[in-house]
Amino acid sequence: MAKLTVNGIKSLAKNKVGRHPDGGGLYFVVPATTSGGPGIPYWMLRYSFNKKRREMTLGKYSDLSLAEARAEAALKMKQVRGGQNPLALKKQSEMQEIKTVNDLFEDWQEDNRKRLKHWNIPERVYRKDIAPLIGELNLDQVTARDIRRIITSINESGRPTISNDALLYCKQLFNHGIKIDVVGANPASSFKVSDAGGVEKSRDRALTLDEVTTAFKTFREHQHVFTRDNYLACALLVLLGVRKSEICEAKWSEFDLDKAIWELPKERSKSGVGLTIPLPELALEMITELKVRSSDSEYVLPSRRQAKRPHMGEDTLNRAIGKMFGYEPGKNTNPPNLMGDMEYFRVHDLRRTCRTLLASIGVPGHVAERCLNHKLKGIEGIYDRHDYFEERKSALTKLSLQLRDLL
Repeated sequence: MAKLTVNGIKSLAKNKVGRHPDGGGLYFVVPATTSGGPGIPYWMLRYSFNKKRREMTLGKYSDLSLAEARAEAALKMKQVRGGQNPLALKKQSEMQEIKTVNDLFEDWQEDNRKRLKHWNIPERVYRKDIAPLIGELNLDQVTARDIRRIITSINESGRPTISNDALLYCKQLFNHGIKIDVVGANPASSFKVSDAGGVEKSRDRALTLDEVTTAFKTFREHQHVFTRDNYLACALLVLLGVRKSEICEAKWSEFDLDKAIWELPKERSKSGVGLTIPLPELALEMITELKVRSSDSEYVLPSRRQAKRPHMGEDTLNRAIGKMFGYEPGKNTNPPNLMGDMEYFRVHDLRRTCRTLLASIGVPGHVAERCLNHKLKGIEGIYDRHDYFEERKSALTKLSLQLRDLL
């Protein structure tokens, strides 16, 4: 077998997909891209340990020359001859690199992405409320006082539910650290829900028709505070009963405006079930307006400022409603309360309002539940696979007629 040469490697990297041996277990690998062409080449070592064939990446071609790759391969093979597994040593070395809380989070989040459907939720809470306070600290520097500072800070911002979530994620994060042996104790272990946001009561807030009228009239009168995008998004939540994330992250590719339907994909549905949503005339008018407002964006509600996400954020609507009620987290002084003596409501309460209004106009429970893309329960859920599209279309049309002069 001929040894690789520097010039030969350059040619292989450009033209020859495959594994090219150099001897001693060292290979120059040129992977194939999805189009079949050569990808980014790298060095790979093959060896046997405990009678099993192993493979490990040594580094990219751009980072290791031929001579450096041979030297690295020789070092790894020396470890094998000494009864050590280079792969295990590499993992152990990587583990030792987990020094800060941010390092530990990245390792924990890697597992979350594999096992959690909504792995972005703990990441959002961590980035916003935990990392700014302890992310840069070394693991052995974090104390229970730091955990108390996190939950106290969130409580003071008026978000008890998030305070509970943050405490839960801190406990899970440091338990992960104990599991992989990078911390000896969990600084969050002694805290309880009562120390954070308290026991959460199940919400049952739904707006009456008079409240819907007043709320949306007030929104329209203060568009400098409550933007038109926010208004239309909230109106669609009442009209269609969809979830906040389903409308905030919606893409135009999901809509057929000629057929007046919205194909909500299962990947974006909390229930894991896709749904064809009929669009009554009033909803269609609003979505058509959003089409114009979104310009060339692929999203129905694109982000209106520089942000990591290209669509409306998770907190945008709740923050906008909170501001109308005279509350704005992070500000030294709160804005004026523009909603008068109306009882406070959140975005999810608008979805609950839709469900309540459907019941008030005589829509059968099983049809109303499917309008909200809830799975039917019990025997009915097991045996009834009918999607009730026509019934849902009739129900949402009837609701939209009732709300036309209110929204």
